[in-house]
Amino acid sequence: MIEIRLACARGEIAGLRSGNPDGAKILALHGWLDNAASFVPLLPHLQDFDVVALDLPGHGASGHRLPGYDYVFVDWIHDVLDVLDALGWSRAHLLGHSMGGAIATMVAASTPERVDKLALIEALGPISGKAEEAGARLRQAVKARRALDPDRPQRVIDSIDSAVDARLKATAMSRDTARLIVERNLRAVAGGYVWRSDPRMVLPTHVRTDEAFVRSWLRAIEAPTLVIAADPTPPYFTPDMRSGRVSELRDGRAVVMTGSHHLHMEQAQTVAAVVHDFLA
Repeated sequence: MIEIRLACARGEIAGLRSGNPDGAKILALHGWLDNAASFVPLLPHLQDFDVVALDLPGHGASGHRLPGYDYVFVDWIHDVLDVLDALGWSRAHLLGHSMGGAIATMVAASTPERVDKLALIEALGPISGKAEEAGARLRQAVKARRALDPDRPQRVIDSIDSAVDARLKATAMSRDTARLIVERNLRAVAGGYVWRSDPRMVLPTHVRTDEAFVRSWLRAIEAPTLVIAADPTPPYFTPDMRSGRVSELRDGRAVVMTGSHHLHMEQAQTVAAVVHDFLA
């Protein structure tokens, strides 16, 4: 497993590379506030493949968006395409977890010629929104964005354990799982550590697309698609939503496993076996 740095249009993107350089290509995209380390438990089980796990912009060791700009969903698509270009990969399998799965979905819908197969964990398309909530969401997002002070000093965290404690308050997962993600998302400073992730990542989104649009995007996907879902499900990806979205795919299927939202980390061997068989 090696560290990589790629010069892309909107800044440097970092990641981890592992496996067989001559194997089929996999680009792995992590979830919100995670980073490339979230795929570390899977990597020993995918050694037949040439795997690059990214730190998406604003996460881990990657650069942040320029001051004054936002993290707009369509830009994630171009980040992924820029990475494929920088790697010299004309096509690849996409492996995505949560937010990374939503991004992978949109890449497959928009540029089918770049995607061989699509393996998604706890995702299929972006989170949709209700039209009647759009006005309130827009006001909330603009207010939060205008209130953000880019010059405010970051709070210093006294230890890695304290940072892990903070992450566990936000996300239910094992302590070892949280530590993998947290360690890659910390920068050492005098007196302790600060988060490397961009504070703009925690701002509410300005727009959530109507479900009908998401279903139309799914119908545009040409790649064979596997969805691995955890049981119990998160409230934004219910069984009914999952089955309804899968039914829109030309070639799609879902596998449900008992586990948490980060089941690819906590049940890595089981998840990797399903992914390996699908991609191989």
